Amino acid sequence: MTDKYSAPRRPSMWAIGATISRRQYWLFAALGLLLPLTGWAILSAGNWVDPVFMPSPLQVLLRFQSWLMEDGLLGDAAISVYRVGAGFVLSALLALPIGLLIGAYRPIEAMLEPLTDFIRYMPAVAFIPLVMLWVGIGEGAKISIIFIGTFFQMVLMVAENVRGVPRAQIEAAQTMGASRGEIVKLVLLQSAKPAMLDTLRITMGWAWTYLVVAELVAANSGLGYAILKAQRYLKTDTIFAGIVLIGVIGLVMDQAFRWLHRRSFPWLHSKG
Repeated sequence: MTDKYSAPRRPSMWAIGATISRRQYWLFAALGLLLPLTGWAILSAGNWVDPVFMPSPLQVLLRFQSWLMEDGLLGDAAISVYRVGAGFVLSALLALPIGLLIGAYRPIEAMLEPLTDFIRYMPAVAFIPLVMLWVGIGEGAKISIIFIGTFFQMVLMVAENVRGVPRAQIEAAQTMGASRGEIVKLVLLQSAKPAMLDTLRITMGWAWTYLVVAELVAANSGLGYAILKAQRYLKTDTIFAGIVLIGVIGLVMDQAFRWLHRRSFPWLHSKG
């Protein structure tokens, strides 16, 4: 028989919606990263797959080291970060206000959302010939491809963020005599900010997925270019090294967005 005065049982970490400590979070995160790496190492050590098609983690690590010391890895990484960052920032600068207007005003939604839906289903790689004709083959072309791949998705996601603001907040502002501009600026924008930051975090990942496509355009440097060049000569260790490095950079950026979200909106992350 349970004593009614006994201390309440601590909920299990496996309970639906339960919270875990930061230490537990990082332990599970490390486990999630180590398990695939261990499986990869076992698969390579067992010689079940030809090393030409799947090099071992050690081979990839050695190739990463030689790339860093001899083949300009830092330069390749820097130019790729610049291209992704420039395309992403340009997308955000245009998509945030346009998405806000689409989410706030139904006439603008009716005018722009079908067009945005139409264009976003077109593969970014199909725009390469046009981009080369319109922009040339310089950095602008590569940035444009990343912009095309992220902008239209970002617009629609931001619009959904704005539409997710509770109607009661808008009605309360109207009751207090707020103008349309004040409602957009002080109610819709402020309430949708946390969701918008999550949208930026997600679309940053999409921007990186378009890097290899962007570096098809007459590139002679960059991580995507190095991966494509390695494909021609079956240098799978370079391909793996490039893919892993892109994943690491992306993970760092993702964690930076999460940190910014916690710092900007601490009440959404408070326990209890």
